[in-house]
Amino acid sequence: MDIKGQYWTDDDSDGDNESEEFLYGVQGTCAADLYRHPQLDADIEAVKEIYSENSVSVREYGTIDDVDIDLHVNISFLDEEVSTAWKVLRTEPIILRLRFSLSQYLDGPEPSIEVFQPSNKEGFGLGLQLKKILGMFTSQQWKHLSNDFLKTQQEKRHSWFKSSGTIKKFRAGLSIFSPIPKSPSFPVIQDSMLKGKLGVPELRVNRLMNRSISCTMKNPKVEVFGYPPSTQVGGHCKNIPTLEYGFLVQIMKYAEQRIPTLNEYCVVCDEQHVFQNGSMLKPAVCTRELCVFSFYTLGVMSGAAEEVATGAEVVDLLVAMCRAALESPRKSIIFEPYPSVVDPNDPKTLAFNPKKKNYERLQKALDSVMSIREMTQGSYLEIKKQMDKLDPLAHPLLQWIISSNRSHIVKLPLSRLKFMHTSHQFLLLSSPPAKEARFRTAKKLYGSTFAFHGSHIENWHSILRNGLVNASYTKLQLHGAAYGKGIYLSPISSISFGYSGMGKGQHRMPSKDELVQRYNRMNTIPQTRSIQSRFLQSRNLNCIALCEVITSKDLQKHGNIWVCPVSDHVCTRFFFVYEDGQVGDANINTQDPKIQKEIMRVIGTQVYTN
Repeated sequence: MDIKGQYWTDDDSDGDNESEEFLYGVQGTCAADLYRHPQLDADIEAVKEIYSENSVSVREYGTIDDVDIDLHVNISFLDEEVSTAWKVLRTEPIILRLRFSLSQYLDGPEPSIEVFQPSNKEGFGLGLQLKKILGMFTSQQWKHLSNDFLKTQQEKRHSWFKSSGTIKKFRAGLSIFSPIPKSPSFPVIQDSMLKGKLGVPELRVNRLMNRSISCTMKNPKVEVFGYPPSTQVGGHCKNIPTLEYGFLVQIMKYAEQRIPTLNEYCVVCDEQHVFQNGSMLKPAVCTRELCVFSFYTLGVMSGAAEEVATGAEVVDLLVAMCRAALESPRKSIIFEPYPSVVDPNDPKTLAFNPKKKNYERLQKALDSVMSIREMTQGSYLEIKKQMDKLDPLAHPLLQWIISSNRSHIVKLPLSRLKFMHTSHQFLLLSSPPAKEARFRTAKKLYGSTFAFHGSHIENWHSILRNGLVNASYTKLQLHGAAYGKGIYLSPISSISFGYSGMGKGQHRMPSKDELVQRYNRMNTIPQTRSIQSRFLQSRNLNCIALCEVITSKDLQKHGNIWVCPVSDHVCTRFFFVYEDGQVGDANINTQDPKIQKEIMRVIGTQVYTN
């Protein structure tokens, strides 16, 4: 097939004037020296062959020797929960726009890169992170790339299929080469001689989809590699894809490898996070000082104003959790992570440094953070000025509290769980994609149910940033592990309410009779404030989480106290906060079919339509 004779009329996503387009193949419309490099033609065709006709769009600016190549990366493989937390539209591809020299292609200047979703106009932080990653990748590749080098790889590829026909015929014979709607990746055909020189990428989509593809062909020179599911966080997603299908396919494959694991890498240095309990749901900056400085200096945290405006109730809760942890006598253990905050008066130093903890100074700054209620009643910039006058570290600390949260929290609307008897109800998702995938696999095998987890509010500052962990026999353990090591849960709300009240010097677990009497008595006390209050008005707070737990043989049931030793088998779903001793029904049983039906109704409403 003569690629040079084709016309390219792909629509451009930003709708620029069509008259600017230069359609290659129209005779006599440009100077002889402005032509599309044949290697660019070959790479565009490879994208269409491997993915689909709609996977690439081309806009030529013939008069200035530029061409924009839009690569459409399918992200429909992301779970609804993940895409919501990452603020991406999973039904719409991510566009990688690369601008090359039309006539020089790989021999020309390094291409500029833009990453966007046409319908995602606000808060596309993932695009910024991916742009930085692909920029670094392109810079490294550009050091040795040339059209001649790539042409050699292309010729090798064509020679492999010479005896059996074109790639398209080969692809037609194997359905696994067809675009898979739920998977961003495709099997790699790799020459054995190149295998040692070019790293074989582990397709990390399997971490999400638990999908394995494996195929071996009779031709000894051709192998279709399949990659088994990986549950270990590793650097395989950084492996360099082969160049045998051209640079455009290579960068698309690299983007596909990186997207599912963005939460496992620092948004600044792109090095893996080192978390004791594994990665969390949302991408974040690591604790390296250089990254912290860059994070502030580059203005990545400018979204704090938007957070206060749109998620004020969540910010209110985050501040309350931070305050509870800081005021706890156990703060040296549970106030983790300690803030890393740049001094606004000296950008080269840290005002709050995890290596030099100063709880008194931190408490002073937190006391100067104005109530979220006050912040929503005036101009955010004016409120910031007022905080700066009280304490110049108050606003930077508030920014850190917001940005360091690595869980997805959303205030529930009126369609909440009414039997919990509080207006402060939140959707709470903290599991990273890899854990959620393992959870869903286990759920298919063993099924799942719901149970409460009670922990004092002082512990949740850490839980939201480090995950729900097995604290048995560690310094984090507050009370005994009478039923063994694991995460403690209960289908009965009164038992979890008992655990949630433990803290601030109260370390004895009441008996079940005491709990029922206590909370039944509290529910008879008239409420002194409206249950519809938007913000928390008290510092005397209790909270419990509603979790989904796998019902495998690992789940140990000791009456109404359950112990799950496998942390991957517990995922948070909802979070409830109570003020001044007011609690929900102490006799709620999650195993009641009516309760389960109500839980599923709200989960379906919030998770999939949020």
